[in-house]
Amino acid sequence: MSKLLLAGTAGFLVGILLILLGGYRQGNVPAVVNAAFSFVVAVVPLLVEGVVWLRSGQFVCSGLEISFWLAAVGCLHSYGMLGPYDTIWWWDHLTHTMSGALVAALVYSALIVSLPYAGITGLSTTMIGISTVFLTFVVGLLWELVELVAREAGERYDVEPVLVYYGWRDTALDLVFDVVGALVVVAFDIRILVPVAERFPRVTTTLFLGSSVVVLVGAVLLALIVLHQST
Repeated sequence: MSKLLLAGTAGFLVGILLILLGGYRQGNVPAVVNAAFSFVVAVVPLLVEGVVWLRSGQFVCSGLEISFWLAAVGCLHSYGMLGPYDTIWWWDHLTHTMSGALVAALVYSALIVSLPYAGITGLSTTMIGISTVFLTFVVGLLWELVELVAREAGERYDVEPVLVYYGWRDTALDLVFDVVGALVVVAFDIRILVPVAERFPRVTTTLFLGSSVVVLVGAVLLALIVLHQST
């Protein structure tokens, strides 16, 4: 299984690099930026695994699974910037379902570990699932607002935005498929990060709470900015 994950991760990373090269040759700045960002994000867990192993001789665990998922989502998203987002109607739905599932898997695992560590007990699996779907939706909303603000900034300063905004109907569909991905994670009880989070409960809880605050506050602030610009 680990060999398959390693091969898959390597394949997606090579694909991202090829997309980056193709975007560069085409002068497609959004594709280049998105591919470069996707590659870095997918490699970070592998680097963390390597550093921990060199220092302690142990593996953090789940780093390969996370990198595989990040590389797969990043590759599909980056490739979409070369044309499929405009020519294949379901491509955007696929990438949002996968990215929504990834976010939900991280949130789900963090909730399972953070709540007991913070002394919060008695919550049912259903409540944890609802919280996971809600937070995934907020993360998706934040992303959509960033796309909108990026478009506005690009038009104002005559700069090609690295994120493309396709309108309110597309935004609504993106959020729907983000939620679909989250529902898949909750329904199949995907606990991709639980083994890691259980080893570092304090770090997990701190990162989860901090990230939640940043996401919620960021979504509210960007929503206010968008409302102000539309009036």
